[in-house]
Amino acid sequence: METKVSSPSKEVIIGDNQPTVLIGERINPTGKKKLAEALKAGDLEIVRKEALAQTQAGADIIDVNVGVFGIDEAALLPKAVQAVMETVDTPLCLDSSNPDALEAALKVYKGKPLVNSVTGEEHSLKRVLPLIEKYGAAVIGLVQDDDGIPKDAEGKVRVAHKIVERAEAAGIPREDLVIDCLAFAVGAEPASGVAVMETIRRIKAELGVNMTMGASNVSFGLPDRELINNAFVVMATAAGATCLIVDVAKVRSIILAADLVLGRDKRARRYIEAYRQRPKQEKQ
Repeated sequence: METKVSSPSKEVIIGDNQPTVLIGERINPTGKKKLAEALKAGDLEIVRKEALAQTQAGADIIDVNVGVFGIDEAALLPKAVQAVMETVDTPLCLDSSNPDALEAALKVYKGKPLVNSVTGEEHSLKRVLPLIEKYGAAVIGLVQDDDGIPKDAEGKVRVAHKIVERAEAAGIPREDLVIDCLAFAVGAEPASGVAVMETIRRIKAELGVNMTMGASNVSFGLPDRELINNAFVVMATAAGATCLIVDVAKVRSIILAADLVLGRDKRARRYIEAYRQRPKQEKQ
């Protein structure tokens, strides 16, 4: 199954027989004081710089999130999306829990975006799915419903089925859905990693849809987080995840190696090209 996302000049295909797609996560003010302050001031220069840096680092899609307490997200998100589109030709992921902000961004976007996100909660399904159908976008579905985020694979798969069924009933083709299996921090929930891997395998077998997830949640609260994140993304990719939300500059080399081992890089072209582009000191 292939999920297609595009800008006016570039198309990205998410799928089992494709290289793992990397969504750059850095345009998100959560935990980034400098970015949050700039957004509150209406200054989008840092957004432009992050978009360019992530594209240069190899991001296939760039997530754009401007959710800061006290701002008018419906007014700011389309401006940020416009600023990124003027800076790079990378397809975008429009990231907001505010349906009004999502629609405002969808109106200005040129191409077919990925929307982050819809959940299994009734209010989200009723507000977000009609927007996805209206604007012909693709959407990430979070395995969260009105009872919260299930901790076990059975609960996560159940919510995934609900989202897929409701989306198809709303006229959204299954290939335009990407399910996020939502990992908890393993420091607090030791079985979370195992549950996510089982969830990925079951959703792939039962629904066939593409899957994504953020890498950083799994390591929260533990030392040497980058090491844990790298292990997690490799295991998730091997289990069947086809799209990852990451700090691309830190993770891309790991994913290129994983794709090579998993047969997603014919004749090692992408791996060797990336190796040749790295500074000499990094190759030692």
